[in-house]
Amino acid sequence: MKNNTLIFGDSYSTFNGYIPEGYAVYYSENERPETDVTKVNETWWYQVVEEKNLNLVLNNSWSGSTIGYTGYNNTDCSKSSSFIYRLKQLIESDFFEKNQIDTVFVFGGTNDSWSNAPLGEIKYSDWEDNELYSVLPAVCYFLNFLKETLPQADIYCLINTEIKPEIASCMKEACAKYNITSITFDSIDKRCGHPTIQGMKDIKKGVLSVLNG
Repeated sequence: MKNNTLIFGDSYSTFNGYIPEGYAVYYSENERPETDVTKVNETWWYQVVEEKNLNLVLNNSWSGSTIGYTGYNNTDCSKSSSFIYRLKQLIESDFFEKNQIDTVFVFGGTNDSWSNAPLGEIKYSDWEDNELYSVLPAVCYFLNFLKETLPQADIYCLINTEIKPEIASCMKEACAKYNITSITFDSIDKRCGHPTIQGMKDIKKGVLSVLNG
């Protein structure tokens, strides 16, 4: 399997010390009632990286982040935490000039669902900037933008359980449209909406089942 790996994620993929400085973190070594995950090797992505011997170049994950430009309480994330903006930042910083990326894992859409951001309509091209404040066109835009940026990379889009069906189906359809592999899960063990140690294993198992064919 190709080696150099990039993750775009939200809280599910964070761990303190393993994401860019200044990004909001959910998982850490501090015990908290909301989760039993307190070691980085308990996270889904760490286990996948270890088992497949991947070289994790960057874990670009931000707790509470949305793919589109609308965050919680209708906040504007067009120039902060949104997946779209973070991809633009990497391009502008010449990240992809300096790093060959072979494999990308995208795990988002959860906060787009929880924040009750406007859904909008599925749209596969010719996006207006204002449309990216709605979830469905933003998901399509991001996946297309990522594929155009890394046409040779293997891109995997993880689709969470318990998110709005319109968002889940849009992610699946957009993946098929842009030749991206979608990974869906039967069940993920969670506490306070976030994967437990067992939930992280559930995610890892789902990812590896696809990677191993």
